[in-house]
Amino acid sequence: MSPFHFEHLVWHWPIAFYLFFAGVSGGAMFFAVLLKNITLRGEAYKSGFVQAACLVAPITVMAGLGILVIDLTKPLHFWKILVFYNLSSVMSVGVIILCIYMVFMFMWIALVFRPVIDEWCRVRFPWVLKISELLGKNEPTITGLLVILALALGAYTGFLLSALPGYPMLKNPVLPILFLLSALSSGAAASLLGGVLLKGNPDGREVKLIHKIEIPLILVEMVAIFTFFIGLVLTGGQAKVAAANAVGFGFWGMVFWVGILLIGLSVPLAMNLFMTATAKRRFAYVAGTASCSLIGVILLRHFILYAGQMTIA
Repeated sequence: MSPFHFEHLVWHWPIAFYLFFAGVSGGAMFFAVLLKNITLRGEAYKSGFVQAACLVAPITVMAGLGILVIDLTKPLHFWKILVFYNLSSVMSVGVIILCIYMVFMFMWIALVFRPVIDEWCRVRFPWVLKISELLGKNEPTITGLLVILALALGAYTGFLLSALPGYPMLKNPVLPILFLLSALSSGAAASLLGGVLLKGNPDGREVKLIHKIEIPLILVEMVAIFTFFIGLVLTGGQAKVAAANAVGFGFWGMVFWVGILLIGLSVPLAMNLFMTATAKRRFAYVAGTASCSLIGVILLRHFILYAGQMTIA
């Protein structure tokens, strides 16, 4: 039996990438806010890592929406999901969160690059300065709401899968927490990878701050995965069967043990600890570690989506 085609499969790989891209966007914005408010302040727009996060976040969230539209039965009717909302539908609630999040994301990015925007528009479009000033007066509110929306977006990706009826592995209350943690990991990794590619200092204060948060984040993510599967085993019945099918000796078991636990979590954790202990942060170390993290999160989304649909209640 193919690991990608089996009985009872409702959602397939486009949804996994939609969940991945949404999580990366929210995570990237979360870390961009931390970098600006903790270490960089008004100089944030000069940082390659903040620039990377501000590029990654809109690109990934729009890519996710694009995938969602293409995957619709009638793609040309996509506008309906943006106009007609059903608050009893997890998908519809997610679209609302996405749309509001995008508004605050672009306002916050405009605030980060306000010195550059104001300078460029001062003579050409002076009316933009009034909008810029208004945004500046409300920066604390915009920032606070953006963080809340970014975290909600990360958790929502887990709630979306929980809405699929009849799959015991997906009806796990730990799933939204696990997806939120992995969204933050992927956002940090994307910001780090993009930052060093944009000539950011791999041993700079931004990398040190992100790594300081990443180490406990990975450890908590490992605990969340352990709790996720222990919960299934203790529930018994088909939930226990689902856990055994997922992490057994088949294709998805290999993805879990090698792709997620080893490449996606253990290697980044070991490399982060090595870089922290030796104070050696080089381009290859940072880029390699970030790439492993991103691979792990992509595989986690596919693993949960596919392995979660292998066993029905």
